[in-house]
Amino acid sequence: MQPTTSAEALKRLNYIDGHLGGIRRMIEEDTYCVDVLKQTYAVRRAIEKLEALLLDGHLHTCVVEGVRDGRDDQVIGELLELYALANK
Repeated sequence: MQPTTSAEALKRLNYIDGHLGGIRRMIEEDTYCVDVLKQTYAVRRAIEKLEALLLDGHLHTCVVEGVRDGRDDQVIGELLELYALANK
């Protein structure tokens, strides 16, 4: 993983951690369900952005290197596996 991707991913994870802690407090304080759900949707979007960042980095580094090294089948198999997981 490229250092800039890693740094950005860690930054996003810190945000997600903080947001989850806020949701936990909201539930402990018996906050109105709709308000809690709005925050869970925000976390889901943050996770989707993290996934997109990681996938972009993977495509530009690991996939390119794998194809150059002649591991086309392995790389394509991994991408298909990710695609299947994302669409479950």
